[in-house]
Amino acid sequence: MSQDSKKPALESRIGRDQPFDFGQRYLKNEDEVFNFNAWDNVDWDDEQLKDFEEKIKQQHNDPVADYYKKQYNEKPAKYWDIFYKNNRENFFKDRKWLQIEFPSLYEATKADSPACNIIEIGCGAGNTMFPILEQNQNANLKLFGCDYSKVAVDLVRSNEMYAKNNGVVHASVWDLANSEHELPEGVEPHSINIAVMIFVFSALEPGQWEHAITNLTKMMAPGGKILFRDYGRYDLAQIRFKKNRLLDENFYVRGDGTRVYFFTEEELRQIFCGPFKETRIAYDKRLLVNRKKQLKMYRCWMQAIFEVPE
Repeated sequence: MSQDSKKPALESRIGRDQPFDFGQRYLKNEDEVFNFNAWDNVDWDDEQLKDFEEKIKQQHNDPVADYYKKQYNEKPAKYWDIFYKNNRENFFKDRKWLQIEFPSLYEATKADSPACNIIEIGCGAGNTMFPILEQNQNANLKLFGCDYSKVAVDLVRSNEMYAKNNGVVHASVWDLANSEHELPEGVEPHSINIAVMIFVFSALEPGQWEHAITNLTKMMAPGGKILFRDYGRYDLAQIRFKKNRLLDENFYVRGDGTRVYFFTEEELRQIFCGPFKETRIAYDKRLLVNRKKQLKMYRCWMQAIFEVPE
């Protein structure tokens, strides 16, 4: 039985995704590719992979100069501070999709749910924190937010919902990869039940991964969950990088000075599995279409759930 034959009719499924389904609009006929703005679960063929690899190979011809590489890697918070200063009125939309993809996050907000400590690492302006607060009915829920950008944390603290939920939510400046293995303000060792990391790990230099995992291990409670989403290898953003953007293998600096890494499934398994157990790792591959210009844009994200052994 084909993958398509297992799926209900498109009309009955839109807006009713199950976790890790990533949508049900499948491209069955290439002639119809420009009929919609996006298609789900579109994989690449050998010719496309060869093209992606060739473009990445070309990036190696003009990497970031060592002098600038040192600047980007030594003071990453500086560039995120600039980012949030420049975009304070133009942040990403609240992440409503989290309720579909990570239902345990919202199960914790129900009135009859047990006590729960949630932390959003790399909270930015609070795009995940505040939707959780809006829905929360759990009197024993505590929500922590941390980011290594002071500007981002100040934005969270200035939000009126932050003041209204005094005692429930706490935001602080914190570096996930700090080598002193200090935890965020107010977070006790092995007290976090759910850690949310959305497009956060990719901002770390690969040499920082070990410190980050140590810090996660120190904060997570037995049976806790790590909810992860980030960039996948050969995403359009990676393929589009030109000269003087490559910092290291699959690791780049954007035009605004912020850094980004592009992962594979096996890399995530190597990074997280050991101290944590894999519940699910999946690729979210989509084809976005510019119908006016007749352009195809292939996106690739990684999504995962890891659990702390009991």
